[in-house]
Amino acid sequence: MDDLSHMREIADTLAGRAAEKHEPLPKKERMKITRGAMPEQDAMARARNFAEVNLGYTEQLAIIEADRCLQCPKPYCIDGCPVAVNIPNFIRLLGEGNIKAAADSLLGDNALPCVTGRVCPQETQCEQVCLRAKTGTPVAIGYLERFVADWAITHTDAFERANPAPSGKTVAIVGSGPAGLTAAGALAKRGHKVTIFEAFHAAGGVLIYGIPEFRLPKDIVQKEVDRLVADGVVIEPNSIIGKTYTLPELRDKFDAVFVAVGAGLPVFMNVPGENLKGVYSANEYLTRVNLMGAYNPDSETPVLRGQRVAVVGGGNVAMDSVRTARRLGADEAVCVYRRSRTELPARMEEVHHAEQEGVRFEFLTAPVEVLGDEKGWVSGLKCVRMELGEPDASGRRRPVEIPGSEFIFPCEMVVVAIGTKSNPLLTSTSPDLRVNKWGYIEIDDNLQTSMPGVFAGGDIVRGAATVILAMGDGKKAAANIDAYLRGELPEPVAAETAGEGAKAH
Repeated sequence: MDDLSHMREIADTLAGRAAEKHEPLPKKERMKITRGAMPEQDAMARARNFAEVNLGYTEQLAIIEADRCLQCPKPYCIDGCPVAVNIPNFIRLLGEGNIKAAADSLLGDNALPCVTGRVCPQETQCEQVCLRAKTGTPVAIGYLERFVADWAITHTDAFERANPAPSGKTVAIVGSGPAGLTAAGALAKRGHKVTIFEAFHAAGGVLIYGIPEFRLPKDIVQKEVDRLVADGVVIEPNSIIGKTYTLPELRDKFDAVFVAVGAGLPVFMNVPGENLKGVYSANEYLTRVNLMGAYNPDSETPVLRGQRVAVVGGGNVAMDSVRTARRLGADEAVCVYRRSRTELPARMEEVHHAEQEGVRFEFLTAPVEVLGDEKGWVSGLKCVRMELGEPDASGRRRPVEIPGSEFIFPCEMVVVAIGTKSNPLLTSTSPDLRVNKWGYIEIDDNLQTSMPGVFAGGDIVRGAATVILAMGDGKKAAANIDAYLRGELPEPVAAETAGEGAKAH
């Protein structure tokens, strides 16, 4: 029997179960079901548009995939999730056809499931420890999360708004990225009055300025934000803490503060020619395109559209940048990375999509100079070939230059996507706020800073990391802030230094 016939047979079985109140399949039958592929746009078509690449499961595909879950007695997948979503529970309910109950379960654990279902690296977290991965492929937890979350935002009338008793306490949150939004949702559910201060004119942080439309549509982020506003969260845009207000001023006005400003200061290569016209940081490039609509030819904040574009770096931001360049018309978009494919930190799905869309990778290659013409515009990128030596502090083999291997890649644009660091704007106006040598905020085990009542989390503590880790910090911070406001938080413990992400800088 071919795969298609087998999937049809499974679908018929599920249809029969619908009439029988979805009695669960025996484990032997579950093991026969192969992982369902994610429907997606054609590669060459999507390389010229900004519509979402992944199209999402249908209800039938989602229920079939949910039946692959073995409902393990020891659910390691929960341990693998930074926000501790009860994964087996929402998948079980989905498999039973009770999507509303599955959504209730998921939303009870995760403030931004539409986001994490799209951009969370499940393959290295919950799916990596899925029991089914030991003998084949893991359950597509991320795809199921996206399906249930998308169902929830299109069936808002099915949900009743929680009306917790007001606590009388106020909390200020600095930054509306994943950490700030997660904390806001959790604190609002506990009855606290929450106000988010956002530097940009729109809420969402890195979710709207950093991640492109083709991976995370902005209307999806807006709907997640709208859900928080409906729960009573107030958002103050165009509020730069460090300029509009200082952190001490906020602390005087609110009962507690959570700092979740991220780490948005770009890191450059420090090579000759990096100040030429046509060199962008990935921060500026993606912000112009994603937040300010620079892909529109009539945009008031346009962006260059090079025919040959080099993007330096190998992380998810580099993938976003090089795939954006293709969509803006680049005939040749090249990702330049100093290590090999094995060491690429980007999600493999993003790398696979980039290759399908015509992106070329130059592995074991390091830039040494940006070349320019007589008018000061970029004309090329001088690079050298590398080979891998002994492991460095990160545990990856250190790239070593191969003598005499210089070559030039002719291009009109260079996008630098090699990382970010902390922005000192907020911390420089808060003398009582302790930071480490990298400029990241120091916290104790409860995420409280050296300023009583001020907590911090996400990239401003960890250094550049993932959306889901920031959300985990937001969830933990909300619980600790709630305890602080109720007078139940233990005495502060010794402050920690910033996380591994910060140490890498």
